[in-house]
Parts: sequence; C-alpha cells; structure tokens
Amino acid sequence: MTEQVTAEVLRGWPLPSPASSEKHSRGVALVVGGSAETPGAVRLAAEAALRTGCGKVRIATVSSVAAHLGPLVPESRVYGFGETSTGNLSAAAATAIADLAAGADVTLVGCGFTDPGDAEAFVAALAPAIEGPVVLDALGTAYVDGHRDLAEVAGPCVLTVNPSELAHVLDHEVEPDPVGAAADLAAMSGAVVLLGGETKIVAVPHGSVHTVTAGGPGLATSGSGDVQAGLVAGLLARGADPDQAAVWAAWLHATAGDRLAERIGVLGFLARELGGEVPALLDELTA
Repeated sequence: MTEQVTAEVLRGWPLPSPASSEKHSRGVALVVGGSAETPGAVRLAAEAALRTGCGKVRIATVSSVAAHLGPLVPESRVYGFGETSTGNLSAAAATAIADLAAGADVTLVGCGFTDPGDAEAFVAALAPAIEGPVVLDALGTAYVDGHRDLAEVAGPCVLTVNPSELAHVLDHEVEPDPVGAAADLAAMSGAVVLLGGETKIVAVPHGSVHTVTAGGPGLATSGSGDVQAGLVAGLLARGADPDQAAVWAAWLHATAGDRLAERIGVLGFLARELGGEVPALLDELTA
C-alpha cells in the first residue's frame, strides 16, 4: 500500500504530546558524527532536532572540532573523542559514546562522516551497545552493507539515505524502481527507510510505503540531508514511532523547502535555514 503524505494525513496522525512542560519530557537526542573536515554536519542535525521541539541535544564528535562547535550550538553539550587518520571518529571511542547514548532517547549516527571504511568500523563498534532508537544517516549506513538484517541493533532503527547510498547498500541501481528499492531494504533490514530525492519515499518493514511530493530543487544543497536526519531524531526523541518520525520529518523537510523557495528563491537558500521553518509548520499541523 502506498500513501501520499499531505498535511491532512499528518493531522490525522498526531505526534505524542509531552508529559509535562519539563524539557526532559520532550526527549533527549544524541547526535554522533562530524569529522575534522565537516564539523558543520552535526551542528545542522542538532539544531534541526531542537526545532522539532526536542527538549535536549548532545553532540559527540571528534576532539579537534568539539571546542569550536560548542559556541555554535550553545543549546547543546558537546563531547570530543579520538579520531582516525582521516579525521573521523575512531571505533575506540564507541564504548564511551555508548555510555552517552544510554542517557538519550535516540541516537543519530553518521552525519558528516567522510570515510566509508572508518564509518563502517565505528558503527559496527557502537550499534550493538545501543538499546534505544537509532537513526543511521548517510555514510553511517555503510554498516548496513555487511549487516543487512541489523540483527545487532537492539532498538528500532531508521535509515536515512540518498539514492547513491541506497544503491551502495543494495549493490544495484535504484533509479529504475526507487519505491521497490526502499521497500526491499526495509524488508531486509527490519528498519524504516527514508529515501531522499525528487519524491521522498518512506518504506516500513511491514510493507506500507509513504511518498512526499512536496519540496523542490533547492533542497538538493549541501547539508540538507543532515537537517532531515536531525528532524527524524528530534521526533523520535519526542516519542514518535519510527515510521511516524520518518514520515513527519520527510514532509517537514520538503515543505520547509517550499516555504523558503517562496520567500528567498527556488535555488540558493541554505540548509541551515530549513530548521527555522519547522516550528511554524508544526503549529499549523497541530492547531
């Protein structure tokens, strides 16, 4: 079954309400990633998570950039860990980062990784130690290539991928049938799959597929995927189920792009501007 996502569909599928006004009741998200060359990726993801109404965000990244990220995301706590020769997080840091994940409601892994081999080794060391929900983004999904059933991931999982990343995991082209490709990975892995593109596709393991046709070419910009992954993580932290978090995040991301295209221009808005559109969109959906 394939369903096109609209604002009315989301109004009929409301997000969980916070148990209280205390920030912990709106969830804690841990964003793990970045590298010496791409420290901004975790900033984009962390800010996007906060824009969903998530109560707290923590960032785990490489030590060489941690001190610089703190002032850029003053709402978060930033932790620095050892890095590989390519400037990515070292697998040796997984144990300490898993301890941080134990205090979070969701862990997002992968934003800003630049080396597939280092990414796979790091996620392989970290994933089995996390019990709660996990979002694997971008090169973080390199782990899925060798662990397609995600048997070692204890909690629910969302995979946020673009067509080239999905093609790498499946080892075949996605373009002829992106819906089928996303559905294949969801069935194989047991994870919810959010595939970006001109039409966003959310495939869930039990077989249903959701499509989002909002958005435009301006979303194809550096950092856009990090924002979308952060939206998924923030909604999971708030208590949404994995399929709901992926569907809502896909629509919010795409529609935020439409709003910026109207106000700024079809092309040229920045990924870091997307998150600022989200609170008003959430208010519109819950009014």
